[in-house]
Amino acid sequence: MRAYHHFSVNRSEKHLLVAFAFLLIPLAGLFLFSLVSGVSFFVTVFDLLVSMWRLFVAFIFAVILAWLLVVLLIRGKMETPALAFFDVMQSLPTFTILPLAMHYLGQSEKVIIAFLTITIIWPIVFSIVSAIKQVDRNWADAVAMSRIRKMDYLRRYLFPLTAPGVITGAIIGLGDGWEALIATEIILNVKTGLGTFFQGF
Repeated sequence: MRAYHHFSVNRSEKHLLVAFAFLLIPLAGLFLFSLVSGVSFFVTVFDLLVSMWRLFVAFIFAVILAWLLVVLLIRGKMETPALAFFDVMQSLPTFTILPLAMHYLGQSEKVIIAFLTITIIWPIVFSIVSAIKQVDRNWADAVAMSRIRKMDYLRRYLFPLTAPGVITGAIIGLGDGWEALIATEIILNVKTGLGTFFQGF
């Protein structure tokens, strides 16, 4: 047991070093870029952090809304119209909503976060739906018959059941979100963020 414990500690230290290396490499690249281009390194990092913060807030909103939409609507008679609605909303070109949002909300952080939320949410929604659909019917019937308390139902059944869908959808949604983020910041002509950084070139 001691040898195994010692081995696991060594592995964790190596994993931490690798993780730090992956964090330092992009920062080193940004530093070298700032030296070559003449752009301040701190300004570049600040723009990166601002954009990451916008994406993070939108991601949290998207996960919560996606989970609530699926859990509340994918059941009984609501399932068919809800899935049709989700499918239509996913098919809409999201950039067509941007001028309308700018008209009513202006060029603000709210518009960026709302637009990113709309972009990220649909892969998460359909991944959660897929996770729920794949559950064994016997399990669902057993849970329904057990009459467990609501908190236990959420903690022991619904959260573990939907977690793989959330993770899978989040990976896809964040990729879409990064693309939409830069474009949105450029279109809105905001003062900070990676969109402003790239627009300067």
